[in-house]
Amino acid sequence: MNLHQAERDALLRPLQMVSGIVERRHTLPILSNVLLTRTASTLSMLATDIDIQITHHSDVGSVDAQANVSTTVSARKLVDILRALPNNNEVSLSLKDNRLTIQQGKARFSLQTLSADEFPTVVAAEQTPAKLTLRQKDLKQLLHLVHFAMAQQDIRYYLNGLLLVVDARSIRAVATDGHRLATASLSLDDANIQGLSIELDGSAPSHQVIIPRKAVMELQKVLADDDQTLDLQVASQQVRFHLGRLELLAKLIEGKFPDFERVIPKAHDKVATIQREVLLGALQRAAILTTEKFKGVTLSLGNNTVRISAKNAEQEEAFEEIEANYSGNDIEISFNVQYLLDVLGNLKTNDVEIRLLDSNASALITTPGDDLSFRCVIMPMRI
Repeated sequence: MNLHQAERDALLRPLQMVSGIVERRHTLPILSNVLLTRTASTLSMLATDIDIQITHHSDVGSVDAQANVSTTVSARKLVDILRALPNNNEVSLSLKDNRLTIQQGKARFSLQTLSADEFPTVVAAEQTPAKLTLRQKDLKQLLHLVHFAMAQQDIRYYLNGLLLVVDARSIRAVATDGHRLATASLSLDDANIQGLSIELDGSAPSHQVIIPRKAVMELQKVLADDDQTLDLQVASQQVRFHLGRLELLAKLIEGKFPDFERVIPKAHDKVATIQREVLLGALQRAAILTTEKFKGVTLSLGNNTVRISAKNAEQEEAFEEIEANYSGNDIEISFNVQYLLDVLGNLKTNDVEIRLLDSNASALITTPGDDLSFRCVIMPMRI
């Protein structure tokens, strides 16, 4: 049976979108496959790892009342074959005797399939107490500003994701790995945020959910950097994103996220305003002399200057002085340089503000005139 005929890229692009979550090695072999479903007017591609599910729906161009078939095939092999075909000419997919045939011109490939009945899918929740509509570029920027602070494989499983807080007026993203914390928000009260709408069912004044790290990283890949909108639905155990023809559904991480408001300093009175790219460049150069085991750099703030220094076990040393708008008392404080590089590299502003209290207290990094209420807290280190 003919499943679909389309130009190569029309098949390859959606397949790449959904297959990013497919694990190369899995205890269930069928999870290495993508589920292909042909209905009268659409071809759907679905991939899942049990916790995350991504589906793409494509119009087939012609309506076939007889078409209603599903199968699963290796996602990696199908992507590799389509990518390796020499041009963007039409490709046909057909199914016969439990084998999927991919044909373009005189090139033909036959792949083994597994039954669609054995393919596990995540069922969408019926109750969604919070629903939002917003521009894809706004959500992409929101995630971009905080994703780097998520933990990776931390025993505190609730840190291996991103906290989303939704109330009647705003949506806030928070991430922390215990050494640093980043938060940013979108608000209905911000004139620069267009197209944002929030609908709560009244069951609670706000909803807090923890989205898995993998889902956050996949979202950043598929979100467009433009004014296209998306629908976001928050349920008690899952979150669902509708991006036009694409749907991403993720199970939530259970657990209690740390009280991030308590972590954000309120009384740091020493404020240095520095050109972001100048500071980023100086830190990148200093980081050359740090090691994998020890990434410490020292910032010494004085009269309108910041001195950046780093040393290593071979007695090598880096030193650089840059200009800053700072008139407070002299202060010297050390950090893991990678934490500073992560936050500066993910910001787009011309300037950053570093707010300090003393050498032992955490630093608060903000941006002047910020529309997204960005805050990043970094704990100091002893050198």
